[in-house]
Amino acid sequence: MKKHLVVALAYDRLCTFEFGCTVELFALERPELGVDWYEFAVCAVEQGPIRAAGGITVQAPYAPELLARADTIIIPGWRDADETPPPQLLAWIREAHARGARLCSICSGVFVLAAAGVLDGQRATTHWRYAERLARRYPLIEVQPDHLYVDNGQVITAAGSAAGLDMLLHLVRRDHGAKIGNQVAQRLVVAPHREGGQAQFLPRPMAQGEQGRLSKLMDWLRGHPAQPHSVASMAERAAMSPRTLQRQFQQATGLGPIEWLIRERVAIVKEMLEQPDVPLAQIAEQAGFGSEESLRHHFRRLTATTPGAYRKRFVLR
Repeated sequence: MKKHLVVALAYDRLCTFEFGCTVELFALERPELGVDWYEFAVCAVEQGPIRAAGGITVQAPYAPELLARADTIIIPGWRDADETPPPQLLAWIREAHARGARLCSICSGVFVLAAAGVLDGQRATTHWRYAERLARRYPLIEVQPDHLYVDNGQVITAAGSAAGLDMLLHLVRRDHGAKIGNQVAQRLVVAPHREGGQAQFLPRPMAQGEQGRLSKLMDWLRGHPAQPHSVASMAERAAMSPRTLQRQFQQATGLGPIEWLIRERVAIVKEMLEQPDVPLAQIAEQAGFGSEESLRHHFRRLTATTPGAYRKRFVLR
């Protein structure tokens, strides 16, 4: 079978971190995963030396013709949100979109997709510093400034630099399932999935003691999902008042404690569903939902699909 070809775009004044994240995710061979991993290539979309942030130079081995057979195209942060991308680059993006290629942007890379018109009538996100500018310049786009990434199916956009990792891991989960996504995240030493939105990263003080207690509580909850939890019981374990716990959870994750816990439980359900012989009732009990009805309700609410459909798509046989 033909491998899924991921192509990262390279251009002068390249954003090194976003580009590096893409290379780390898709360029490394991962035989230990036991899946048909990606083919990866870097494509130069303009001539001349490609200078990248930090004083380094990137030599891209492929010309833009490669984009004609790319399955996924990654656009790292664009060099200047106020600079209109070259017309030829926009034409290549439109052609790739028309033939069904998956288009992904990180941070200010969304301005390339926006200028190409492939985001008109769709939702998108970018770094919170650029969100207002994107909405003002492209009113046909529904800008969602609080999201870490927005998946429209064919076009996926990520917020600030590190949110690119969230989006790239999301692509791995989409293509290969939660178990493989978790294993890749483990190798990267990052969380498989960060909950909440960009609001949690806006400048906002949190007392050091409270931050440490909250972190310990979250780790403990992840290790004990099957136990019954309430705001009161969580607050007691964290040595906080319920009101303080609610406030600190909102600041740290953009979610209340119960909603955060539900999403953690759904993440556990996803991984367990990839084991074909585990009954749904057992999954519901181990993940802490208590009943299949509760599991189905929250799973559909957060994933827009059913446990059965998810298992059919991702189960490893």
